[in-house]
Amino acid sequence: MSGALASFCILAIGARELSGELTIAQSLCIRSAIGLVFLSAVYFIRSQIFKDKQLKSLASQPRVNVIKLHLFRNVFHFIAQYGWFFGIGLLPLAEVFALEFTVPIWTLLIASFFLDEKVTMNKLIAIFLGTLGVLSIVQPGYALIDYASIIVLGSAICFAISHTTTKSLAKTESPLTILLFMCIVQLPIGLFLSLSSWVWPQGEQWLWLTVIGLSALSAHYCLAKAMKYAEITTIITLDFFRLPLIAMVGVFFYNEAFELPLLIGGALMLIGNLVGVRGLTAKSIKVKQNI
Repeated sequence: MSGALASFCILAIGARELSGELTIAQSLCIRSAIGLVFLSAVYFIRSQIFKDKQLKSLASQPRVNVIKLHLFRNVFHFIAQYGWFFGIGLLPLAEVFALEFTVPIWTLLIASFFLDEKVTMNKLIAIFLGTLGVLSIVQPGYALIDYASIIVLGSAICFAISHTTTKSLAKTESPLTILLFMCIVQLPIGLFLSLSSWVWPQGEQWLWLTVIGLSALSAHYCLAKAMKYAEITTIITLDFFRLPLIAMVGVFFYNEAFELPLLIGGALMLIGNLVGVRGLTAKSIKVKQNI
């Protein structure tokens, strides 16, 4: 989790440094290209040099039955990233991260409506606390709601849709395959959207683009590893430390203020996420006992 926390913060710094210099679509396009080169090398080394039979069998199997799901996931994931990068350029870093903590809440709602999952008391409490957290941060009626905050909330919804789809893909697809498809699908989307305003990066911009590409991959990898070895409640609790960590980055490097409503809102969403996960864990234990 330490690697994931550091990677997410480095990713945010890279996005902030490139804000206003390159278009978001171009940044995402080049990020996908860097990720594709790196992952292709990893795929080749594991399948050809280390003779990973699982990867070879995956490469030889027809993937028509999952292509549409990959496309669906990555369209929403691209939109989510676009909104996240947009918010990073306009809002305090801590506010973007705090609003991103609504992703598990949106995932609960989406799973309830579209996957026919039962609406439990834990889920209702989680949604209620998450809503209070958002209200604490955006402060409607007290402060003018920044349209960038709404866009970041929209990106959180798209991230939730992407995460829900990933759960379905993970049943048959390896993490490496999912990441490869992510780069393959999102590269042409970013290229198409950035062609009209393409500007070749110069000097330091290439450094930050490389940082963005590699930190995004390392964040996904570290998070996946953490979920393999630790309980989800532990992951969510540790993930919350992204908020004070990125707040310190904002304060020391970008002269951003870290306000109390932001901390209160983040804490409410953390509690809501833990309540929601606790309900899912209890359900899982009950199913195992019945088996």
